[in-house]
Amino acid sequence: MIKLDPPQSILFAGLAALTVMTACGPDPSRAPTTGDEVKERAIEAQTARKRTGAELQDRILNNVVHAVYLCDNGERLTVDFDNPREMATVRNSSGEAVDLYQQRAADGIWYRASGVELRGKGVMATWSVEGRQSTDCRAVD
Repeated sequence: MIKLDPPQSILFAGLAALTVMTACGPDPSRAPTTGDEVKERAIEAQTARKRTGAELQDRILNNVVHAVYLCDNGERLTVDFDNPREMATVRNSSGEAVDLYQQRAADGIWYRASGVELRGKGVMATWSVEGRQSTDCRAVD
């Protein structure tokens, strides 16, 4: 048996670890070689796990969903829909925030609190503030 001093033993251990790690690397024979293979591999990576409708609904209902709306009057609204608490926090372009409470809507969303209301369906919404004209908004994020 060869006796190594501490610096040599550290070097030897490092080389052994490097050898093991390189032996476990990706198989070069499986790497894509053409543009079509690269594209196919990228598509597979993006679609490897599709969620079911029930999974998507559960994720939305049990999480906070962030959205950004651009309105016809030039206002930009950022909205955090806190579905477990049945609330939405709306911040306008000036940074002012208001908490709205979810209402039962026949279709789409409806949140309101003392003179402020956000209603919508899909990417479209209407932002209403008491004493001002309502404006139509579109989700962009």
